[in-house]
Amino acid sequence: MVLLAAATALLAGGCGGGQTNAGGTATGAASAAKVTVEWWNISTTEPMKSFYAQKVKEYQAAHPNITIKNVPIENEAFKAKLATVTQSGKTPDIYTTWGGGVLKQQIDAGLVKDLSSEAATWIADFTTASLAAYQFDQKTYAIPQDIGMVGFWYNKTLFEKAGIAAPPATWTEFIDAAKKLKAAGITPIALAGKEKWPGHYYWAYLAMRIAGLDALKQAAVDDDFNKPDFIAAGAKLKELADLQPFQKGFLGAAYSTPDGQAALMGNGKAAMELMGQWAPTVEKDASKKGLGDKLGFFPFPAVDGGKGSATDAFGGGGGYAVGVNAPPAAVDFLKFLSSKEVHGAAVATGAIQPVLKGEEGAVKDPNLAVVAKQLAGATGFQLYLDQAYPPAVGQEVNDSVAALIAGSKTPEQVTQAITETAKSE
Repeated sequence: MVLLAAATALLAGGCGGGQTNAGGTATGAASAAKVTVEWWNISTTEPMKSFYAQKVKEYQAAHPNITIKNVPIENEAFKAKLATVTQSGKTPDIYTTWGGGVLKQQIDAGLVKDLSSEAATWIADFTTASLAAYQFDQKTYAIPQDIGMVGFWYNKTLFEKAGIAAPPATWTEFIDAAKKLKAAGITPIALAGKEKWPGHYYWAYLAMRIAGLDALKQAAVDDDFNKPDFIAAGAKLKELADLQPFQKGFLGAAYSTPDGQAALMGNGKAAMELMGQWAPTVEKDASKKGLGDKLGFFPFPAVDGGKGSATDAFGGGGGYAVGVNAPPAAVDFLKFLSSKEVHGAAVATGAIQPVLKGEEGAVKDPNLAVVAKQLAGATGFQLYLDQAYPPAVGQEVNDSVAALIAGSKTPEQVTQAITETAKSE
């Protein structure tokens, strides 16, 4: 899950398209003509591998003229295989996408079906946050199946020890909390500085809170990050970094290794980490224990005077795009997977998060339930910047923010470097 969330934007570029079906073109999902729909996905592990296999059987039983060719492919192999076929302008009929800049490149190449009209009646069932990564120019180009968000996971016991009565709601309160934790001899924040992507979460969220979502979207259009609000985001992050709130040796620390960020949290050696909804699982796996009911969650704080809303969320998920030449049966199958009954059952497995309105009740895990509630009330959603922007720009964001945290770049140098990379793409 971690690799999926952090690395897909850097590794999955250059994909998209459509191909004619081996079984011929159907005139609709209920057509008498036989049709094969090829579906590439990354559900190679349980419980979703078996879950989807069963749903394919159920769909085919109800539609005997349609064959769903279910092709689960391991994450990295999927990216490589899809990149190969898209070089010739083809894709499977249905395929996994993470949206953002990579999907936009596929759309611009004319390889992805616009689902706005065909799926209009049931697209309305999805939450605002889940659709955000797949919508461009008020059109929808993929169907969400999973969504998650980044926020602060914290150790309740360590907060109490430092005299912090409640999770900070503003950046000023957050800085104060970090100072109190340090004064109590507690490492405030665990950070995998070696891997860079965890650090970009801080700058991205600060940019969201200070500049707002529209400014981040506009920066992708005009390739200009040299704006006062983006520089201010860097200044706020420098303010935090100057406190030296991270563990010793954080610049060489990985994320999920026994001595990495997640293990530090799971072993109670740090008070906070800014991470996605997978954090509790990785903390437990890396530390062999985890925090149990000592673990809490709070959204990224608001910044006083900022243009962004404190209820705007940052994260990512997964969905399915449809090749431009795919038959109507492909869209009908996605409608089936997205029904409240089927998708609710998928959420109940604990493997994915809700994307449909009112689906939060299907989440059984208490930690994930908190995240689901936050997402359900999100007023806006920003995809990971290293996925929202073209791959080279996303990499520059990661690299420059890492340099800022390390003290080798100024806030102005960060925005300048990202701008230069964006203009060269």
